[in-house]
Amino acid sequence: MTGTAAADEAFGSLPEPLVLPDARTRIRESHAATGRRIAVLDDDPTGSQTVHGVSVVTVLEEEEYAAGLTDPGSTCFILTNTRSLPEPAAVASNLDIGRAVYELAQRLSAPIDVVSRGDSTLRGHVLAEVDALGKVRREVTGQPHDGVLLVPAYIEAGRITAGDIHWARVQGELVPVGETEFARDATFGYASSDLRDFVVEKSGGAVARDAVLSISLEDIRLGGPARVSEILAGARAGAYVVVNAIDYPDLEIVVLGLLEAEEAGQVFLHRSGPSFVRALAGIEPRAPLTSADIPRAGGTGGHGLVVVGSHVGLTSRQLEVAQTRCGLVEVQLDVPSLLDSARREDHLHAVSRQVVEELAGHDVLLYTSRRLSTGADAHASLDIARVVSASVVAVVAAARSARLTWVVAKGGITSHDVAVHGLGIRRAIVEGQVLPGLVSVLRPVDAPPEVVGVPYVVFAGNVGDETTLAHVIELFRGVSQTEEEAP
Repeated sequence: MTGTAAADEAFGSLPEPLVLPDARTRIRESHAATGRRIAVLDDDPTGSQTVHGVSVVTVLEEEEYAAGLTDPGSTCFILTNTRSLPEPAAVASNLDIGRAVYELAQRLSAPIDVVSRGDSTLRGHVLAEVDALGKVRREVTGQPHDGVLLVPAYIEAGRITAGDIHWARVQGELVPVGETEFARDATFGYASSDLRDFVVEKSGGAVARDAVLSISLEDIRLGGPARVSEILAGARAGAYVVVNAIDYPDLEIVVLGLLEAEEAGQVFLHRSGPSFVRALAGIEPRAPLTSADIPRAGGTGGHGLVVVGSHVGLTSRQLEVAQTRCGLVEVQLDVPSLLDSARREDHLHAVSRQVVEELAGHDVLLYTSRRLSTGADAHASLDIARVVSASVVAVVAAARSARLTWVVAKGGITSHDVAVHGLGIRRAIVEGQVLPGLVSVLRPVDAPPEVVGVPYVVFAGNVGDETTLAHVIELFRGVSQTEEEAP
């Protein structure tokens, strides 16, 4: 079936959305009454793109998780960075963090919903991470989970699910995700757009298609929370449950049904994209941040740093527009030089020196050369990515000696490593986004003195259009377009 025919079938005769004006209030009130918290294990640092006023912890330390989950109803993102790790290391990380979170729930005598937050285009260690969290839950609590909600929706970026098919908006047109460049990822590639088939594919056939449940848009919009709860009541032994959703009211109905199921004694894990977290927490939408909302750290006098590491095609197109439009001093990290052990140190030293010198008088764009280097297999490709990321981090760490007033990091792995290893951020607060549901601004609150308060922009590699990076840079430079002109 072609993409157009599939779209006609999926979207042709949908019921009108069921909008409950008090849905978010009801969700928050339920969390307050039960003491429920939400721990989001984020496999790269971009999952907070739809939320605000929540904590982001960048270090894998139990006391930091506890601090982020102190209050009933609180939500804390824990950055695991597991998308950049081989599967065994990703599993080990989920076991350690999951154990700490479930033990914290026992100490608090309060439920903690665990979300394994992954890519909205389905890349990542999807089933392996969920299996690890299920295993450690059984070890700590003695109680298995009944089901796993699979909710990859990222509504603001056009990643939605209808007819069990997951869709991605590409150049203004909805395309089944299995037909996009993301499905051809060197490490996490796949073929299936139907999420039930995706589970079967990623399980290697261990999960049968008819064992995967589905909550359709008809269930959500015609049956409401009661119908969702009824479907979830049939989940047993960790069954996957595909959640169809094309807007936030759909997700909010699902959460209300989930709360009914949990009140009846069921337990669920979640594998989700960014949008479900906002609905699960009952967070109200917030308008995009303006220049007035994000003053440069320390006032005027310093300069900003833009770091581009992602190699997806969209990022490279965004980079080209920014280079043409923004007038930053450009410094390139040459990937072949980084992969050559004989040349690496000299190249890093030269680039670091140039960046620090240019930051004394200019905003700087640091980017990796655009020709993608891949290994012979998925593990080798990850090894290359880690070498490049470590090199980017080394340059950013050197740049801390300059007076940074803002930092933009482009790419999921890049954003994580720059924050943790380059800037030394341990904990931050999500201030909001600079575009609706896109591109979060973090305010570091536990970091080296020269970094505390410096606005840090987390910008996924696969979101926005060709002009979005230039728009973000212009916003921070104080020459942004008007709201009417903004993309």
